Amino acid sequence: MAWMAWTWPTAAFFAFIAACLIVFTVLGLRRPETPRTGVLGIETTRGDRLFITLLGSAYINLAWLGLVSAPQWGALIVCLIFAAAVFRWV
Repeated sequence: MAWMAWTWPTAAFFAFIAACLIVFTVLGLRRPETPRTGVLGIETTRGDRLFITLLGSAYINLAWLGLVSAPQWGALIVCLIFAAAVFRWV
């Protein structure tokens, strides 16, 4: 694995994604939900909203890297606000 740039932040990122998937699987088994329609006009479940959040966060971070010269911590804050909005209104 020396060919990859495995750093602690990279490992923490993948561990967080794995933990989210495990938590959402357990939630889906213990407390099944019915899809709901939000501001996008499509039916979404918890997993759908997690996917939308992860995809949107990737684009936010890429845009931050390309357009803003501020530290990446600012993008993390924007991503957390985005995640809260997606889980609340989508």
